[in-house]
Amino acid sequence: MPFNRFVETGRVALLSDGPNKGKLVGIVDVVDQTRVLVDGPETGVCRGPVRLNQLHLTKFRIKFPYTASTRVVRKAWKDNKVDEKWSNSIWAKKLDAKKKRATLTDFDRFKLRRARSIRNKIRTNAFYRLKKVASVDGTLYGKKKIPKNKKDKKPEKKAEKKAPKKK
Repeated sequence: MPFNRFVETGRVALLSDGPNKGKLVGIVDVVDQTRVLVDGPETGVCRGPVRLNQLHLTKFRIKFPYTASTRVVRKAWKDNKVDEKWSNSIWAKKLDAKKKRATLTDFDRFKLRRARSIRNKIRTNAFYRLKKVASVDGTLYGKKKIPKNKKDKKPEKKAEKKAPKKK
């Protein structure tokens, strides 16, 4: 599929470097091939030029005029609820989880490891119980279903041997 995120006026981006790392900004103007003018009125980022290799473009885009003032950008930002959309995105949740993992203490990591171990034991036991039931039923590996009751079984026909006739 072709690219969907373009460097354009109104594109919301995440700063990946510098003193404002991790904050959202809106692209206000493209200065040249490597720099853009950004403004982050709701995130505390002052209006200024930023290199494109310091930005990660998001899927969000807000509509405002070319080289709009900070007041206009702030109004468009609030009207489109960019902060709310960002906090609900998977990307933001992953960043929050990463920050949370970075702040774990040694004891917290130990507790997490124990909890995962217990969860995996429960999961493994459930899997083996289901596997055992499936093998008894005959549904494992595509076997035919085996009847459980003797009443359900079809009577087998025994081949009768004919005794040779005496002359």
